[in-house]
Amino acid sequence: MIYNVTVNIDDSVHDEWLTWIKEHIPQVLATGRFIDAKLTKVLVEEEMGGTTYSIQYKAHSREALNAYYTKDAERLRSDGIKRFADKMLAFRTELEVIDEYSVNFN
Repeated sequence: MIYNVTVNIDDSVHDEWLTWIKEHIPQVLATGRFIDAKLTKVLVEEEMGGTTYSIQYKAHSREALNAYYTKDAERLRSDGIKRFADKMLAFRTELEVIDEYSVNFN
């Protein structure tokens, strides 16, 4: 399972938010519910302005993700909501990994 958080952040708080999210991601990983995380910039120009990012957390399992929701999510989200309130628009999606592929050119 991939827990994906897409965030559009207003230009007025962009740098502060980017510093904060780079501290926040390790806190989410410290819950032990996820294997790893990727912070990516979404390469689209939004009509509303701002910059959009996607944070993808790879969960150990559906059960681990559910445990995050019930035991950790509210606590970890609250700081960002307090700091960035109306300057941040976020939505969350769940992605089920069907197959994974890689290539090695040695």
